[in-house]
Amino acid sequence: MKLPRQFFRPLAIGAPEPYRELPARLERMIHFVPPHLEKVTAKVPDLAKQVDIVLGNLEDAIPADAKEAARKGFIGMARNTDFGATGLWTRINCLNSPWMLDDITEIVAEVGNKLDVVMLPKVEGAWDIHYLDQLLAQLEAKHGVTKPILIHAILETAEGVKNVGEIASASPRMHGMSLGPADLAASRAMKTTRVGGGHPEYKVVADPVGDAPRAAAQQDLWHYTIARMVDACAANGIKAFYGPFGDFADGLACETQFRNAFLLGCAGAWTLHPSQIDIAKRVFSPDPQEVAFAKKILAAMPDGSGAVMIDGKMQDDATWKQAKVMVDLARFVAEKDPAFAPVYGF
Repeated sequence: MKLPRQFFRPLAIGAPEPYRELPARLERMIHFVPPHLEKVTAKVPDLAKQVDIVLGNLEDAIPADAKEAARKGFIGMARNTDFGATGLWTRINCLNSPWMLDDITEIVAEVGNKLDVVMLPKVEGAWDIHYLDQLLAQLEAKHGVTKPILIHAILETAEGVKNVGEIASASPRMHGMSLGPADLAASRAMKTTRVGGGHPEYKVVADPVGDAPRAAAQQDLWHYTIARMVDACAANGIKAFYGPFGDFADGLACETQFRNAFLLGCAGAWTLHPSQIDIAKRVFSPDPQEVAFAKKILAAMPDGSGAVMIDGKMQDDATWKQAKVMVDLARFVAEKDPAFAPVYGF
């Protein structure tokens, strides 16, 4: 185990210093783009104004014969677009694939100074993060990259869930984690073909009362995993995200799943279809009434100490911290989407 003073040292001579704290960014949605399709990448300059993160996807959903085209398309997209305050990410192929090494070496060489985060699929343990961490440091040093490129892990195997705490603390490059429900379902031998969301047969039923129909309630297949991921991320000062919701036609179910994740502590979710962008904005932007109440708490307790009564409810240092999270998030939202400023009273 590295001692704290060694933990934040660059892993290659000439690589940039790791961040001590994550950069403050609004990240309500990670919007996936297939960069091998020119008709899609042509829309990225406009898309970058609508979303918080644009991610060029090189892994799942990209056919094997289009992997190199996707990589080249991402590099071209990164070069030719002014992303402003919008984050630029890529999901590379998994570590045991024949494309991963070229993905990372070519992208860092060509657009390393524009790239914010590398999303790594199928992370099983800290060892996967350590490999990419060292490789990124060497490439940053070689190509004169001036800011550290962060790593975002996808939690999509049983081994990864088992090791979630070690993954979260593996490197100062860690940005956060996303739930990968489809691959995780396969890894666990779960009996569902759905990509995210619930299942009508995963439920509880009320006790029998004579011959009356028994009430039933569908349960959340992913609650346990999301909660473990959120705890691991929060304990290490990084961010948790819900992953994909595959049924684009079911906006209500998508919004419900996103909201569950938001309430549990997730910072955002993946958006795979344009229809999900507004859902993510709506869900991961705090409720105006909650923000108004949080502002009351901060005003009544400027230094966060003591205890006060507001609207008949006791507030103390713990609720002050909750209120600050809410108000800070609202400020980020208002800066990104000015239409939210009057809603939040800024």
